[in-house]
Parts: sequence; C-alpha cells; structure tokens
Amino acid sequence: MEIRTRFAPAPTGHLHVGGARTALFNWLLARKSGGSLILRIDDTDRRRSTEESFIGILDTLRWLGLGWDEGPESGGDFGPYRQSERFDLYAAAAGELESGGHAYRCYCTAEELAERRKPALDGSVGGYDGRCRELAAAPAGRSDYVLRFAVPLEGEVTVTDVIRGEVTFDLSTIEDFVIQRADKTPTFSLAGAYDDWAMGITHVVRGEDLLPVTPRQILLSRAFGRSDDPVFAHLPLIVGADRAPLSKRHGDVAVGWYRDAGFVPEALVNYLALLGWGPEGESEILALADLVEQFRLESVSRTPAMFDLKKLDWMNNHYIQSLAPERAVERALPFLRAEGLLDDPPSEREMDVISRALPLVQVRIDRLSEVPQMIGFLLGAPEIDSGSWSKVMAHEWAHGLLTSMVEVLGKLDTWESEPIGDALKGVAAEAGVKARLAFGPLRVAVSGTSIGPPLFESLEILGCDLATERAAIALSLLEAHGPELPDGRWPLGSR
Repeated sequence: MEIRTRFAPAPTGHLHVGGARTALFNWLLARKSGGSLILRIDDTDRRRSTEESFIGILDTLRWLGLGWDEGPESGGDFGPYRQSERFDLYAAAAGELESGGHAYRCYCTAEELAERRKPALDGSVGGYDGRCRELAAAPAGRSDYVLRFAVPLEGEVTVTDVIRGEVTFDLSTIEDFVIQRADKTPTFSLAGAYDDWAMGITHVVRGEDLLPVTPRQILLSRAFGRSDDPVFAHLPLIVGADRAPLSKRHGDVAVGWYRDAGFVPEALVNYLALLGWGPEGESEILALADLVEQFRLESVSRTPAMFDLKKLDWMNNHYIQSLAPERAVERALPFLRAEGLLDDPPSEREMDVISRALPLVQVRIDRLSEVPQMIGFLLGAPEIDSGSWSKVMAHEWAHGLLTSMVEVLGKLDTWESEPIGDALKGVAAEAGVKARLAFGPLRVAVSGTSIGPPLFESLEILGCDLATERAAIALSLLEAHGPELPDGRWPLGSR
C-alpha cells in the first residue's frame, strides 16, 4: 500500500512553526516510505482566507524545502489543491449524505441555538438537541437551513492513533454537527473528510488540538463508503519555556519571521524535526537526508515539546559555519542589501569584500541578520557607537597609542594581516599596554564599534588609505571632544 499523507493549512495568516512541523513530519513520512504528500489548502472560510496568506504559505514551504507531489498543474509544476475550487464536489457529497439518511436539514435560527446553549441551573451547557432530526418538512415561514450530520444515537468511535494509542469517544457526547452552511459552503469537517476519502489519504498527521474532531471525520468517511479508517497521528503541542502553548507572547511564531531574522532553512527544519521526535544516536545535527532515513512516526512523543530559541540559535550557528563560501555570500546578500550597504547590482569591490569578510564572521554569528553589523563598516562609512567609543577612548594612553599605530601602519610596505598584526603588537608592547586593550581604540576608529571580525584581517580588507583616513578622523574627534562625544551622529567619513 502506498502511503499518502496530506498537509492542509488554512490561508488565514502566516504559517506558524507548529504548522511547519506538521508539514515536515508529513513530508518525512512520505519520503521515507516512497509515498506521496498532498498539499491541500483549507480555504472554505472565504471571509477569513486571503490570497496573500495563500501565497505566503507556498513561499514558506518552498523556502523550507518541503515540496509536494501532486495537484492541479500550474506552469509546468504542481499547484496545491484548493478546497474553494472543489465546492461542487462537496455540495454533491452533502446531497448524497442527505438522500442516504446520513444528514438532515436544520432550520433553527442562530438566536434559538444560542438560547439552548446557555448554561442550565446545574451549570451544564447544552448542545444541539436534534429537534429538526425528524422533521418531514420545513417549519412555516422558514426556508434557510443548514445540513447536519445525523450522529448515531448509540455506540462508540475508537480512534487508533500511532502516538496516543486507542482513544474512544461515546457517540452520545457528539452532537449532530453542521456539514453544510446556509450559504451552501462546506464546513471543515465535511470538506476534510471528503477529500481524505476521495484522495485516498492513508495517514492523517496533524496537531493534537484536532483530536476532538476526529470522530466526526471518521463518521463522515464511513458514511461516504470508506471501509478502513486512515492511520491517525496527533502531534504533541509545542510549548514555550513556561510550558504554556507556544504563542506570540513567547516571541514571534511565524516561520517568515525566522527567515527574515536570519535563520537558514536547514537549521530550522533540523530543529523542528526534534520537537517531539528524536534520532536514535546522540547527534542532533541531521541533514535532510538523515532525517528521512531515521524518521519513524512511532517514535514521536506524546508529551509537549518545548521551543527553545537559544538552542535554535546554536543550531543555526552550526549551519552558518558549514555554509560553503559562495553559498554564504548568496545567503548574506539580502541582509546587506536591506541595510543599504550595496549598490544595485553589487560592485566588484563589494563582492570581493563580502567574499573575504564572511569567512571571518561565520563562526561568530548566530543569525545572518548580524552580518551587516559585523562587516558593514567594510562596505560603507560607519557611525561611531558612543558606548564603544567612551569605553576605549577613556584610557589616558588611547590618544598616544592610536597616533603611534597610525604612524606605523602608514610605513608598512606590505598591507597584509600578518605584517599589520606584527606592527600593531610592537606598538602595544612598546607602550606596555596589553594587546586586548591596546587594539580597542583602533578597532573603534576604523569600524565605529568594538564588535566585529578579527582586526588585522579587517584592516587588510579595508585597505591602508581608508583605514588611516578613518583613524585620522577618530583622532580629531578625540582631540576635540575626548571620550564623551556629544549626542548626535558621528560618521567615520562618507560612503
């Protein structure tokens, strides 16, 4: 039997990390078994669904590298199924359920239903009482109706779940639920159950929040004529450090935020795979091929998985360090461009600077969004960070040492990191200042900040003329204002 899984997001907002993990687990299951993953967009709620969200979901899945295997052809590629384009199928299915005695017309008004659901004196809350179930005709003066599924009055439905075992629901606790609204659009339960049946879905892998609606979909699929239920697997919740369900109060949960913040897709996919599942070995760094090889749905835990941003940063740092030079440049360009540090297109000099500077900082950054801060001073004139300035320029020896370093650098015959380093170490030794402190004023003088790539290599990339020019500007500012610069912007030259 071919395993057929599906991912069915609703285009009512951004794709969140929980949805991305669900897509990933479905993708891994399909790839490991040689089966198929179907992408099905649940846009039956036409009021809340947006085209922007639809496009965003597709872009995010492609960025993560999670493709799908079938659907309506679009430009030589498969597009996803869209439930909004299948309303005729759902209407026909609803009609067959009604004619077969599995569904009936309910004429109750919203006000009547709300009244019946008010808490009783004993505190219990009522549900739909089935009063339209035996109607032979529409009540006088009423023409609008919804279709409700006629839940059997007795019996049980058992959900066999790979993660949670057997979960049994008493049918007496399930009210006759709506499958078609008054405007003839299908509900989530009808559209989902019909598509799972019609598309031959064998495995339904989704979040545990949908476990309570699973009996409804089993009842519907059996009414359609399905003899075997799909294999269900309801994934554990993702929680924050406080063990509460992950939400915006824990930080942004949209996958797009992580992309824009400088996380690489390989790291995010690797990390999402570990939320509720773990490999057999000790290593947590797993390439996509390794994830496919090791993934077992039966190994998914039923306990909540904690989302740890610090661990994701650590993992992202590993993947950034592992990027090949050309790939690192490609990934960094959008962040440098967003900060206005590049020409359009980037000049030959800019590309040379980036390709030489990135290897110096890959080990030092957790996110690609840190690249502009780390190497931006090599591409354009930086502004002085007042905190860094006051810290390094407050030393009584700062002016004299900086002056000596500029003089020595100007006399070098070879502008390379090794002779640059030897010359600067010599100045520090002669002045009797530890190198860790001695290089601080020069670093801030050329970069505007105390944070950045190694100083000697940075100076080599920057060039003698530009380095000495910025140092001269810094000396002038130090002579004029001392270690406390007045409030304002203090650029080290112009771009």
